Parts: sequence; C-alpha cells; structure tokens
Amino acid sequence: MKKITLFTALLLSSAAAFAQTWTVDKAHAKVGFTVTHLMVSEVDGNFKTFDAKITSAKPDFTDAVVELTADVNSIDTDNERRDADLKSEKFFDAAKYPTLTFKSTSFKKVEGKKYKVTGDLTMHGVTKPVTLDVVLTGPVQHPMNKKDIAGFKITGELKRSDFNIGPGMSTAVVSDEVTLRANAEFGKQ
Repeated sequence: MKKITLFTALLLSSAAAFAQTWTVDKAHAKVGFTVTHLMVSEVDGNFKTFDAKITSAKPDFTDAVVELTADVNSIDTDNERRDADLKSEKFFDAAKYPTLTFKSTSFKKVEGKKYKVTGDLTMHGVTKPVTLDVVLTGPVQHPMNKKDIAGFKITGELKRSDFNIGPGMSTAVVSDEVTLRANAEFGKQ
C-alpha cells in the first residue's frame, strides 16, 4: 500500500512539474462588462489595469487554472463622472475593496474549442462561484518570436446584487444583470 501511495505522489508531482504558465499579453487583452441603462441602452466599461495567468500541463487546457486580478480604480466607461460614481461606496467602494479577483476551480471542454470555466469571483468583499463560456483559439506559434500563444474569449453573466454592488440603485436605472467579456492573448513562458 505504501508503494502505491508513493507512486501516486510521484506521479502527481511529476505532472505538476510539467505544467506550463501562460501569461497575458496586455497589449492584446481587454477585461470588460456591459450593463443596461434605463432599460433601453447598453453601457460598456472595462478595467484598464489587470493581470492574468493560466497554468496548464495539458495541451487542450482541460486542467487549466485561470487567475485574474483587476484594479477596481482603473474602471473606465469613457465618462469620468460615471467612473467616479462606480468607484464610490455606492457601487464598488474601491477605497475599501480595491481589487477584483477570479480563480478557476475547473476548466472543462464542452466541444471543439468551446469550454466552461468555473471559479470563485471576488468583488466588493463578496466571493461567489461563477461559470463562464470560453472559446479557445490556438495555440499557434507567434510568427515573430516563435513562442506558443493562445487566445481566449470569455463571456458570461452575473447579477451585481449577488456581490452587493449598487444595492440602492434601481434595476430600472442600472440592470442587475451584468454581461462579462474578456478577450486575451496569452504567451507560454
């Protein structure tokens, strides 16, 4: 029995040793969201400052761990007054909760290049599980530096009320449903 346990431990540690880290190319990435304003128009925003990495030993990414951190103070909706309001205690309370984080707990292939990523999203001091859709492009070899790169298009929805964001704001003014979008190119290190 001890031999089996030792063998299993060695097998798991050798698999971890072959895991590759993929880092985000920030020049070719965007982390954004969309809400509906007054039930008629969509307002887009994004986080200008963020970091992300993916760790995976399998070439199809089915064992991937995705980690993202975004600076709430970098929120940008192309309107300074609205951005200041979003950073205030009425919404994100960036002074008290300056970062938003996501760490995946599973990355499962649905079919072809389509996946579902599930993980813990933390915003405004609240952590909740979310499941997002992922479309993988690549991996391919970068034509200039000859390193492997892969693209990930991530989409999904959540309710801002689940994270206590804008609790005093009527859903007739700003929708409770928030559409998430992230497009990112990652390079294998």
